Amino acid sequence: MPHPSRRLFTRGTRLEDTRIAEALRAETTGGLLLIVAATVALVWSNTPWASAYDDLRDLSVGPLTLGTWAADGLLAVFFFVAGLELKSEFVTGDLRDPRRAALPVVAAVGGMVVPAAIYVLWNAGGALAGWAIPTATDIAFAVAVLAVISTHLPTGLRTFLLTLAVVDDLLAITIIAIFYTDALHPVWLLAAVLPVATFRWLVRRGYGAWALLPPAALAWVFVHESGIHATVAGVVLGFMVPVARAGRIGHVVRPISAGFAVPVFAFFAAGVTVGGWDGLVSALSDPVALGVLTGLVVGKTVGVAGSTWLLATFTRADLDDELSWVDVIGLSMLAGIGFTVSLLIGELAFGTGTVEDDHVKVGVLVGSLAAALVATVVLRARNRVYRRLCVEEQRDRDADGVPDVYQRDDGE
Repeated sequence: MPHPSRRLFTRGTRLEDTRIAEALRAETTGGLLLIVAATVALVWSNTPWASAYDDLRDLSVGPLTLGTWAADGLLAVFFFVAGLELKSEFVTGDLRDPRRAALPVVAAVGGMVVPAAIYVLWNAGGALAGWAIPTATDIAFAVAVLAVISTHLPTGLRTFLLTLAVVDDLLAITIIAIFYTDALHPVWLLAAVLPVATFRWLVRRGYGAWALLPPAALAWVFVHESGIHATVAGVVLGFMVPVARAGRIGHVVRPISAGFAVPVFAFFAAGVTVGGWDGLVSALSDPVALGVLTGLVVGKTVGVAGSTWLLATFTRADLDDELSWVDVIGLSMLAGIGFTVSLLIGELAFGTGTVEDDHVKVGVLVGSLAAALVATVVLRARNRVYRRLCVEEQRDRDADGVPDVYQRDDGE
């Protein structure tokens, strides 16, 4: 008989078998919840009751505010699920081929270098402290938008985006640690090795949630105290899970991530006060906001697509057979969605409540919305192409009398 602490991840539970949980495993549902939560926050923060939103976000619960708990704590759950998926892709999926794995990694680097260069060009001799603001891709928002607009796009596109965004976030966090952190505490980071190792030992021996949660929570605390963004702990813990268990654990955790963690994070991240039309015009006349906006919209597209093309053309790196270069361009545009890390770097660079910080928020908001809209136009057009191909394939199967055992469920 299995140990009681191993049961949650070894057989069904009432929570994970409910219809609600099953619906939340569909990425479209989670994406819609995130967009609704972000919209509510954005509208609320630009009404006469904006101060109530700020008070709620800044309400202290224990050692952190609600906004910080959402950005550092709840988002770590999403990063844990992303870590599980990437581990599976690197071990058994397309990314096990180094020639394919190299492309999204290099794309992430190119997608950081070019936006930073564009920002510097706008602010040469001025507010150069914000050079890293447009380098970050918000993984939760980008994946959610892709989920909402995609029904027939190749699965390789999502894997490419997920890998790119995770690498992008890890690099952005490294930049913060080197250039924007006054006090990095390596001792706390070293201390995190013990709970991570304990988590790895327990998960490889089949223990379930009640045994895994304490070392996971301890690892998160230690990484947070080190001065590094605590979501790194989620990725690391996800990579500690054996591939044989990753699917099962992901099956249990994904509804929590999609139905609660990510929407709450989006609610507290998207509340940017624009200040009406006058505030928008004033902000967008500042080179700081323009550098951020063009860095996200133009820099990310050129950096991601350009570096991918250069690597695939002049090396043995190989683009996924399912993808076309138009798909990559659409995905590159989608990588221009930047919220949490971009806003965080803006605060670290210019200080909270300064004019520059306010203009950074407008630049991040407008740039992210523009990137999402342009990417949606491109990828929806590609989605129609792939849907037509699916219909033609189905027609050919029907004509040949071949049963459609590979029919895709658009809810997944």
